[in-house]
Amino acid sequence: MKKTLIFAHRGANREAAENTRSAFERALHYAIDGMETDVQLSRDEVAVLWHDRFLGKLGHPARHIDDFDYSELRAMNFAGHFSASAPAEGIMSLQEFIHAYRTRCRLLLEIKNRDWEQRARQENKVRQTLDMVGAISNADIMASSFNLDSLIYANQYRPGFPLVYNLEEEQTLADARQVLAAYPFLHGLCLPIATLDEAMT
Repeated sequence: MKKTLIFAHRGANREAAENTRSAFERALHYAIDGMETDVQLSRDEVAVLWHDRFLGKLGHPARHIDDFDYSELRAMNFAGHFSASAPAEGIMSLQEFIHAYRTRCRLLLEIKNRDWEQRARQENKVRQTLDMVGAISNADIMASSFNLDSLIYANQYRPGFPLVYNLEEEQTLADARQVLAAYPFLHGLCLPIATLDEAMT
């Protein structure tokens, strides 16, 4: 019998700033099976954890993560937007996240490959993510993306690595069937809750 697994989305994001160590540590106080996070690259190509397209939460509404070097991102306060009283936290690197949590729960690493990024940079992000995970013997660590080309490249780079395709809200049951038939290497699909009906299940 299969079991439904519970993943904390960007950590306990209603109790601490998402994708920070505080949010991940709080999430582990609950009966979760795993944690999800988002991978982007700093300007100097360090893999870091951040979800949004822009840094509006940090007072930079027109800037992206890749407008700043890692040292600059470490100096910013990624917790202040959540609570003025929260201890300051610089951005967390993917390497720190994997090292801190891979033995404590399952991990889902969403690779945020953006339209404005060069293909070489997108592929670098995929390689860094898979290389930092290293060898795995099961699906305790998975990678996902809305960018199907990135998942195809990931499968070419590391055949057999558990990969999940994130569907957009406008994608249908027919889209889900088509992508699974065309790309049988996919470990599964990540669905917007609004599309999760009996037929999709």
